[in-house]
Amino acid sequence: MTMNDGLVERLRAVLDRETAIDLFRGAIGRESITGNEANFVAFLAETMQRLGLEGLKTAEFLPGRPNVWAERKGRGRGPRLLFIGHTDTVHVDGWREHWAGTEREDPFAAPIIDGAVWGRGSGDLKAGICASLAALSLLDRAGVKLAGDVAFAFVGDEESGQPGTGVSAGIKDLVGRIEAGEIARPDFVVYVEPTRLSIYPAQIGFFITDITITGKSAYFGVPELGKDALRASHAAMTALWKHSDEIAARAEHKLIGRSFLLITGLAGGGYIAVPERCTLSLIRKLLPGETLDTAAIEIEAAVRSAITDPEITVEFSYPAGRDHVLGGTAAEIDETAAEVGALSASMAEAMTGRGVIEGAPFWSESPFFVNRLGVPAVYCAPGDIRNCHTYEERVEVEEYLAGVVGFAAFMARYCGVMD
Repeated sequence: MTMNDGLVERLRAVLDRETAIDLFRGAIGRESITGNEANFVAFLAETMQRLGLEGLKTAEFLPGRPNVWAERKGRGRGPRLLFIGHTDTVHVDGWREHWAGTEREDPFAAPIIDGAVWGRGSGDLKAGICASLAALSLLDRAGVKLAGDVAFAFVGDEESGQPGTGVSAGIKDLVGRIEAGEIARPDFVVYVEPTRLSIYPAQIGFFITDITITGKSAYFGVPELGKDALRASHAAMTALWKHSDEIAARAEHKLIGRSFLLITGLAGGGYIAVPERCTLSLIRKLLPGETLDTAAIEIEAAVRSAITDPEITVEFSYPAGRDHVLGGTAAEIDETAAEVGALSASMAEAMTGRGVIEGAPFWSESPFFVNRLGVPAVYCAPGDIRNCHTYEERVEVEEYLAGVVGFAAFMARYCGVMD
């Protein structure tokens, strides 16, 4: 699908490649591991100010941890488009040791190697944030005046892994401000998670369950005096794997596949004794239409039915609440919607083979818009989720620049252009 209006060619002709790349590399240079978002937010505020955005504001969602937002008001009547992304990244534990003695040793130096910008946060998701801001600058260079508004909001606390963090505290604060009328409600949202410039109108839901199984310890020579929690945990795992097969057989979503659960951890044992306690951890993938409450009830029923000894106790906890107390809900919008098609076409024109409609194999924060606010949202940005959170995190330079052009074209096509 193409628009045949010559816009992408016009934008590509005036793109300042070096300035766009410098913005991206500068963003990586501002370390913002979850909890230290303020370091990057200061950089973004300066960038947004240089762009002449209106209503620039930072506000703390937790002490010392700010969000930042601003907008470009349109010159006429048109819809309101929001670009949003998270400012925090995962940790860099082991990065320097892994790349010791090479150009990649500093995770925040942003070297360009073999046509890619390397560094922590490059893909997840500073390429997307910078591409969206550079896209507005590109429209200015091209003399394109928008009819509708383009807003930007960058939030913290999306990533998990640091103690006491990763519960989407940033976007909860932002959405609360939208609901209160402090921030204008968008008509369409692009969340800049890395998609390789594909468009993701659907995403999985998830929750994590920690299961504690408690029996009774006993000396190994008289095991009949104990209650073996490890043996009970094996019965529970067998039941859970069977349940995973059952839920996978129920339905297949066109874009995100089938549901399942994955047992991610088992810990327990006794020192020359009957194990008294074992813990299991699992993650459950959900499709749009599946509810977290029902899925959790089913998991608990499967485990309890497998452990028949009344003297062995089972406790469940759900430590990863996001837009739901148990976890994160699945979300989808109409993949044939006009705005989805326009974004797809813009990215396809910006880079051959991109702009494909796919599903997100991850959970991020679009459900706060789709499910809570009723605002359509997609994921789209440069970067490959498969190398994020790893020592290989990087973004191809040409893909990043195509993202700048594609976002600029979409801004113009969605918001409308003033003559």
